[in-house]
This record gives sequence, C-alpha cells and structure tokens, in this order.
Amino acid sequence: MNRTITKHGIDSQIRNLREEVKLLRSVIISIIGEDTEGRYKPSFVKNVLQTAKEVPTSEFIDAKTFLRELKRA
Repeated sequence: MNRTITKHGIDSQIRNLREEVKLLRSVIISIIGEDTEGRYKPSFVKNVLQTAKEVPTSEFIDAKTFLRELKRA
C-alpha cells in the first residue's frame, strides 16, 4: 500500500501533536507540578498557559510606566 503524504496531512498531524503536547503538559503539571507553596491547581495552570498565548496590549519600558499602568487596572 503506497501512502502519499500531503502538506495538508503533515499540517494536520502537527496540529494534533501540538494539542497532545499541551494536554500532556497540563496533566504533568497538575500531577507533579509543585513549588514551595504546594500544588498548582489545574485550572490555574490552564489559565496561565492560555494567557501566555495572548498578544500583549502594551509594552513597559521602565518601572514607573509599569506601576502607572498597574494602578489604572
């Protein structure tokens, strides 16, 4: 049986592998992810990973700017 690998097929496999890696990472962190304060909540880990993918809305150039923006929030 001769299987032809298409670019679409490879892209689909890469997407599937990325999703699996994200799931595995989340599971691993939720099972063994501890720091000095204790276990991380899986919902917290999911939220942090999701937030890390977001595009920043601003850039801080110094501490003063950062603190000013923090006070606005």
